Amino acid sequence: MNFFKIKTSWSNAEFIPIKLCMASIYIIVGSYFHTFFENYYSILIVLFIVTVIWFVYQWLKKMKSQKP
Repeated sequence: MNFFKIKTSWSNAEFIPIKLCMASIYIIVGSYFHTFFENYYSILIVLFIVTVIWFVYQWLKKMKSQKP
């Protein structure tokens, strides 16, 4: 059985636990390594902005392609 070929459909409500799990570990790691990442804030902000724009573009493209 190939794990990567399994197809499932998830609702937004089913993603809430995994999002909360990831958010909590990000907060824990962020609070622990705050002084370490202090020098990289500008790079991380640029990375965040680029990925947000990329995600929104991909999402809008997918939504337009699904219109009947």
